[in-house]
This record gives sequence, structure tokens and C-alpha cells, in this order.
Amino acid sequence: MNESTNRNRYETRLGRVLDPIYDHLDEALDIGRLAEIACLSPYHWHRIYQAMYGETVSTTVRRLRLHRAAGYLANGSMPIAEIASRSGYSSLQSFSRTFRATFGMPPAQYRKQGTHSRYRPALSGGNQMSTHEVMIRHVEPMEILSVDHVGPYMQIGKAFDALFGWLATHNLLAANMRMVGVFYDDPGVVEEHALRSKAGVLLPHPLQMAVTVSPPVSVAHVKGGEYAVLRHKGQYSDMRAAYEWLYGTWLVQSGRAAADAPAFEEYLNSPKETSPAELLTEICLPLA
Repeated sequence: MNESTNRNRYETRLGRVLDPIYDHLDEALDIGRLAEIACLSPYHWHRIYQAMYGETVSTTVRRLRLHRAAGYLANGSMPIAEIASRSGYSSLQSFSRTFRATFGMPPAQYRKQGTHSRYRPALSGGNQMSTHEVMIRHVEPMEILSVDHVGPYMQIGKAFDALFGWLATHNLLAANMRMVGVFYDDPGVVEEHALRSKAGVLLPHPLQMAVTVSPPVSVAHVKGGEYAVLRHKGQYSDMRAAYEWLYGTWLVQSGRAAADAPAFEEYLNSPKETSPAELLTEICLPLA
């Protein structure tokens, strides 16, 4: 069995555990069960997972639970005690302590004053959004390597993990590749379970020439042209408010019209290496 076949075998086996991890965050982490799903030794599989995905499986689960908790706080009214319980914490105090260490403020304060409050004047203090914060930029057409995702946009990380696992096994990881998420449906119209998106990367030119795609990876096209670009700093869960402001305030006041193409996001740093408050995302709205 050659080296490429070995890498593909590990990629396939580890890819099986992504669905259980992302789809069962309310449940206790069962390392043994995940090892069974991956068909790998329970003594060794988590080391392989860390090598493939850049963090331990426990770190992945903890990060995803806190990411989801921030979304509950920013976008809903679920009681904080219930959020703590669903995030795997036995007490509200321990959840609040961990949340504050990660996001820089306790959960109740985050609900009122997180990044999302900038886009909602009724909730905001004096630091409100300005239409001047949107840039008009010409974007060249792109062909990206992508993995399809169907379901809540907040879970697109599952597709990114699958994509990066594929890139790792094909020796295509590069420091200067661009990370892109393409979003095809309006979550206000389409049911959450049916939302379509793609997790993608644009590789540096020399690597593009050497790629032969294979499932689950395919090539997706991103339309070129003029885009309205809003740079968002902060947790991904706050971005629903950013979209509402971009479409409902900026676009209406700008006199421009949206083009018949999906919006995309470009991620300027990684949640595995960056604190939530320092995450940088450019929301790119295509213009007619």
C-alpha cells in the first residue's frame, strides 16, 4: 500500500467522526465511540486526529460548544443556565468563567454588548455602524477547492474540517491560501436544515497547477465583479446581525442593487489560532 493510499485511508476514517462531533454537541464526548466510528485504535486515534486537524478532539468540542453558546446569546433569548447545560457545564459559574476567559466578558454582558450590538442601534451604545465602513471592491473571478455543506450555516466548520483533512493528505496545505465560504440561501426563507453552502480555499498559483480533485472535494466558481465588502471583527456567531445591517441598512441606502450571485465570506485568520474577539471576516456582497 503506497503513501498516498495510506493518507486517503486515514482521511476517510477521520472524516467519519466529524458528523457525530458537530451533530451531537449536547452529548458527553465518548472518545471510545469515536474511535469505533473511525475504525482506529482508541489508544492512538486522537493523536492522528490532532495531527490531521491541528487540535485535539476535546479542544474541537470545547471550541464548538462555546461558539454555539455565543450564537445562542447573540441571536436568541435562551436562558443562560440552559445554554450552560447544553454546552456541557455542570454549573453556571464554571460556564461563565470559561466564557469570560474566551470572549472577554461574561455571558449576560455579551448578550447585551457583544459585537452584534454594533449593528443594532437599539442595543448599541455610542459605537454604532457607519455606512462608510463598507468598501466597494473589484474581485477577480475565483476557482476554489470546496466541500459542500447542507444545514445550519453555523456548522460550516464541519465542511472546512473535511476540506483541510483532504488538503493535508494531499500535501496541499499552504500558509498563504485564502479561506472562503460561499452561501447560497437566505436563512430567513429557507429552512435551516436545507441551507446550502460551500467551504472553500483558493490555493497559491503554483499549487493550483498540481491539483487533481477527488470526493468530497470539487471545484467551485466565484463570480468576479464589484462587491460591497464589510469587514467584521469578532465571533462568527455575531455575523447574523452584520448581514441584517448590510442588506437592510447599507444596501437600501446605497442606491445599489445586489447581483444575481451568492454572497461569500473570506476568513482572514483561523478560529483554531485566534481568539474570538480577534477573528477577521470580510462579508462580500455582489453588486449589479
